Amino acid sequence: MVTIYGIKNCDTVRKTLKWFDAQGVENKLHDFRVDGIDAKTIEGWLDEVGGAVLINKRGPSYRNLSDADKATLEQGGAKAAEILAANPTVIKRPVVDFGATRSVAYDEKRWTELAGL
Repeated sequence: MVTIYGIKNCDTVRKTLKWFDAQGVENKLHDFRVDGIDAKTIEGWLDEVGGAVLINKRGPSYRNLSDADKATLEQGGAKAAEILAANPTVIKRPVVDFGATRSVAYDEKRWTELAGL
């Protein structure tokens, strides 16, 4: 089973859920707003994929952060993970967890590969 992290009203997350359903891949949504997300999980994602991939700098949530928080996000690590846990809509969506690896953003080709389709 894959876990799709995001928010349920995000068009890209809805498109992702539909894609996995169409492929017959068992999946579940972990909604940041409903289920929350802990800093330790995010720190692991930052270590795996890096802030350049994980952080959505284009959205209003990022623009609304303080300059100090933005600087901390650039440095990465535990403090950056805490900021993202407190502001999960700054995380690029979706984050798809395949168990052994994660994929960030909409990427059917990569998902096909990771799901063994």
